[in-house]
Amino acid sequence: MVKLISLGKRFKEVQAVDDLSFEVKGGEIFGLLGENGAGKTTTLRMLATMLKPTSGTASICDLDIVKQPSEVRKHIGILFGGEAGLYDRLTARENIAYFGKLNGMDDNALKKRIDELSQTLDMEEFIDRRVGKFSKGMKQKVTIARAIVHDPEVMLLDEPTVGLDVTAARTLQDFIAQCRDQGKAVIFSSHIMSEVERLCDRIGIIHKGRLVDIGTIDGLKQQYNNSNLEEVFIQLIGGKSA
Repeated sequence: MVKLISLGKRFKEVQAVDDLSFEVKGGEIFGLLGENGAGKTTTLRMLATMLKPTSGTASICDLDIVKQPSEVRKHIGILFGGEAGLYDRLTARENIAYFGKLNGMDDNALKKRIDELSQTLDMEEFIDRRVGKFSKGMKQKVTIARAIVHDPEVMLLDEPTVGLDVTAARTLQDFIAQCRDQGKAVIFSSHIMSEVERLCDRIGIIHKGRLVDIGTIDGLKQQYNNSNLEEVFIQLIGGKSA
């Protein structure tokens, strides 16, 4: 479903992403791990067609992100940076519905989908309240629902549980796992190793824009002779620090 082909992005003197190549299949959660500034968000923004690559390309559902960006956007759900972009004077339902309309959904399908997401994400108590006074966790749930209201085949999630309490984070983690069970391809960035271990089928570790290793969590633990994923991460990144 998602295929990166020598994908790269350069900002003047900085090579933010350098020759990334990997694939993510439907029904798989792929964790993208790296330090701050490693290139995770830049990679996800290129896949989301928000940034244009300076080298290479990628395809999503057999659509090229450079040549067919508008078509690609119909097949992806995007979450970057939490609650940014919600309209405070609108209710949660109205915020979600607005983005459903932008994606061409009809009224009946939209109502059914919002009711489904409201139940799944435990939003029923506040779905018809204005979002301006919502907690961060409540806003994050609305943002998740807005991002995937059109039921995309591919989800791009950049630290979706950051700042949430344990209960809210668990609700979102369960939802992400359900998306995998529904056959979606999920690319998931997180700094929380316990979350990565709970959710991800495979992980890719990047450092200074380059992929340093990729595999299943158990496979990487065996390869580096360490039962602690965080220690494996430090071993890979630490050995390559400037």
